[in-house]
Amino acid sequence: MTTDPIPEIDPIAQTVASLMPKAKAELAELVAFASVADPEQYPVSECEAAAGWIAEALRAEGFEDVALLDTPDGTQSVYGRLAGPEGAPTVLLYAHYDVQPPLDEAAWISPPFTLTERNGRWYGRGTADCKGGVLMHLLALRALKADGGVPVTVKFIAEGSEEQGGAGLERYAEQHPELLAADAVVIGDTGNFRAGVPTVTATLRGMTMLAVRVDTLAGNLHSGQFGGAAPDALAALVRVLDSLRAEDGSTTVDGLAAEADWPGLTYEEADFRADAGVLDGVALIGSGSVGDRIWARPAVTVLGIDCPPVVGATPSVQAGARALISLRVPPGQDAVEATKLLTAHIERHVPWGARVAIEDMGRGQAFSADTSSPAYTAMSEAMAVAYPGQEMQTAGQGGSIPLTNTLAGLYPQAEILLIGLSEPEARIHAVNESVDPEEMRRLSVAEAHFLRRYTASRQA
Repeated sequence: MTTDPIPEIDPIAQTVASLMPKAKAELAELVAFASVADPEQYPVSECEAAAGWIAEALRAEGFEDVALLDTPDGTQSVYGRLAGPEGAPTVLLYAHYDVQPPLDEAAWISPPFTLTERNGRWYGRGTADCKGGVLMHLLALRALKADGGVPVTVKFIAEGSEEQGGAGLERYAEQHPELLAADAVVIGDTGNFRAGVPTVTATLRGMTMLAVRVDTLAGNLHSGQFGGAAPDALAALVRVLDSLRAEDGSTTVDGLAAEADWPGLTYEEADFRADAGVLDGVALIGSGSVGDRIWARPAVTVLGIDCPPVVGATPSVQAGARALISLRVPPGQDAVEATKLLTAHIERHVPWGARVAIEDMGRGQAFSADTSSPAYTAMSEAMAVAYPGQEMQTAGQGGSIPLTNTLAGLYPQAEILLIGLSEPEARIHAVNESVDPEEMRRLSVAEAHFLRRYTASRQA
């Protein structure tokens, strides 16, 4: 298939540009909902309001069968269908409206649930991950409608618990296998390698999480009276956690391979240090290239520890301690098997005969896309329109989107692409998350051209 010449004046790009002020206002409305899918932190009504907003936006664009789907984890996903021309392919557009909690609200320069513009970026929780993705999809569809119509049948799904890993939409899709069936799927929840570099994400690491509790005593003891002989549960837990890393910081889980290489885009160490905010003089951990470490190899992280805080701590030998451990699992490794290996490793490395209880908190499999598919060719051509002079790059992502594997399993013939707004400066999951509106504009243009070119490739 040949690439059509890029018009000097692109009507789709012009339409998207004209719609950006409206998109900003709509994103501000959506960001204002504190839609953290955890009722212990925020009211369920915040998520329900965000879901209702998206449902109304879909109806306004002519979507039919718009519904709030009550998924098995107690959250709602928003579904709608926009019929295309007879015989046109079906494309599923995905985003999620739930967000990470804002963490330390005092550390935000502006309120996390108030969209605020600074230095050309739009700040607020969910602006990039992934409420901005909702607007990216809407902008693409609006531009196509203004330029002759949407050439495909569109199914739109906005998940309500992606950040909490609730698996509600996964289970719902399995129970209703025809609902999300499509010829192609555009997951709007990743991002460019960096702003201005058009990128599709070809691989996702999977993840497994374990809660580990270590107990050694019937109760806390005075460290002066008993310390030195009484087994300290917190110290035992520290030893377990330390056993998960080699001297250079590489992840070492007994029996789990950790030597794979990343064959794609090169991530320079200096760029990674800057993107990650690594302090001067602090070394990166692990071995191999940065791409090897963050896209192709397993990575363990201690997400939290339950133990006495420094302020208010007493001179006591701790009777029990608890940690939440995450293990990112690269493509080619099975998350179920990785969970078994991690569990066995922990049990094997608990010192002093301490009692250990391990709770499986859930997992998701890794994903690897077929980058030779017609959909990737169409996206590459579309990216060339939106980013003149730039060639589309293929990267991995260390994060997980469990629904991707569910869709791949349910619809093995579907072509799955991952794009989005979460480039490094977006600081997703951290304080002061933001989105670059120029990225939103360009990726909306790219998605619109993709839908048109993908249709042409299917009809050729």
